[in-house]
Amino acid sequence: MTELFLGIIAVAVLVMAAIQVAAVVLAARTARRVDRLADRLEQDLRPIVSNLQAMTSEAARASSLAVAQLERADRLFSDLGNRVEQILVAVQDTLIAPAREGFAWLAGLKAALSAFRELQKTAPATAPTVDEDDALFIG
Repeated sequence: MTELFLGIIAVAVLVMAAIQVAAVVLAARTARRVDRLADRLEQDLRPIVSNLQAMTSEAARASSLAVAQLERADRLFSDLGNRVEQILVAVQDTLIAPAREGFAWLAGLKAALSAFRELQKTAPATAPTVDEDDALFIG
């Protein structure tokens, strides 16, 4: 009976060894498949990654160009605003100030003329009028 048990134990050990060998072989095959899959995935993703890198570098370049253009436009509008302000100051100095002086002279002349007119209207008559001459006439 002990020989029977020893035989069963021997068969069980043999079956366990076969299962372990099969598991190692399957694990090695799976590892090779995973390795090949990783290589294929790396080869397939390499162009995508390089395209993404190119796109990001182009996007960075485009954004830097856009920033430069915006800065140039800002400088342009700032310079334009300064020049318009200078032109308006020059126009004011050359046209508006003399025009104000001219209008002031005209207003003064108008006031003087209206004052002389008022004096003529309210001035007493020193020369005799026709009615007074007739009253003094004897004859």
